[in-house]
Amino acid sequence: MYTDKIREKEELKREVISLKASGSKVGFTNGCFDILHRGHARYLAEAKGYCDRLIVAVNTDNSVKRIKGPDRPVNPCDARMEMLAALEAVDLVTSFGEDTPEDIIKYIVPDIIFKGGDWKENDIVGGEFVKKNGGMVRVIPYLEGFSTTRMIKDIKGER
Repeated sequence: MYTDKIREKEELKREVISLKASGSKVGFTNGCFDILHRGHARYLAEAKGYCDRLIVAVNTDNSVKRIKGPDRPVNPCDARMEMLAALEAVDLVTSFGEDTPEDIIKYIVPDIIFKGGDWKENDIVGGEFVKKNGGMVRVIPYLEGFSTTRMIKDIKGER
């Protein structure tokens, strides 16, 4: 079942070591992924095209609250992780409680970091570390008009 894709940090590290030893290119992205939408699906599918295995790290509920405010997340972390695990493009899912993914990036050392087009390459957390370790950073074009914040505002009639 797709929930078999969900990993604790230590298990994820062992799996990444094994994948890299077998020659697989490991990609990494992160985010809140509070309400999945078309922009997420396209972003993840495109990222998967550049690597053999795509890992998605999800902000825990407390982390989302600190970043997005007291009314977020809409969906709890376990539900967000399960939804991501159900996507074909996603190979492994984990969570992290810090405000940035820097610690988990340094822990698993992916080959490629992906972020959406609303990020500048030099601002991507962990990017310099991955590059120093022989990896790369790839910015995936942003799909205009799709964001969780916008969806929430639409639902509330605030836009």
